[in-house]
Amino acid sequence: MDYKQYIRVIPDFPQPGIRFKDITTLLKDGAAYRAAIQELAEFAREVQADVIAGPEARGFVVGAPLSYELGIGFVPVRKSGKLPYESIKADYDLEYGKDALAVHVDAVTPGQRVLIADDLLATGGTIETTINLIEKLGGKVVGAAFFIELSYLEGRKKIGDVPIKSLVQY
Repeated sequence: MDYKQYIRVIPDFPQPGIRFKDITTLLKDGAAYRAAIQELAEFAREVQADVIAGPEARGFVVGAPLSYELGIGFVPVRKSGKLPYESIKADYDLEYGKDALAVHVDAVTPGQRVLIADDLLATGGTIETTINLIEKLGGKVVGAAFFIELSYLEGRKKIGDVPIKSLVQY
């Protein structure tokens, strides 16, 4: 399927010169959304994922239905301070500052095979941080799956040798 036809590009958002890739137009089309999740599910099966992890917030929109499709669990990776139970956190750099992600200490068991799912791979900072959190818990990151990859930002370099599946590349 040509997913690009379902992704709206908004010029000059959130600032001049940026061409924002809006997935809400893909999400509202049930057939396209389902096809995208099913295609990513094939990749998750290939890498033999035991669980899906998704960073807040759009990673939930990709990861939760992906885990449902596969019949496996979902691990929410949240902004720091949002989880109710004991958690670990990791800081990462944003374009204009810093942020932190966190995960419950019992979200992943040692040796568990984890696929990280998100809407977009850009610079790779969020995914690199998510990988670090999963590995601190003893999980093995076996892949990363995205609706969109902005290849020109070279996010793959931060992810190392983790296998990647992206449905659309810009």
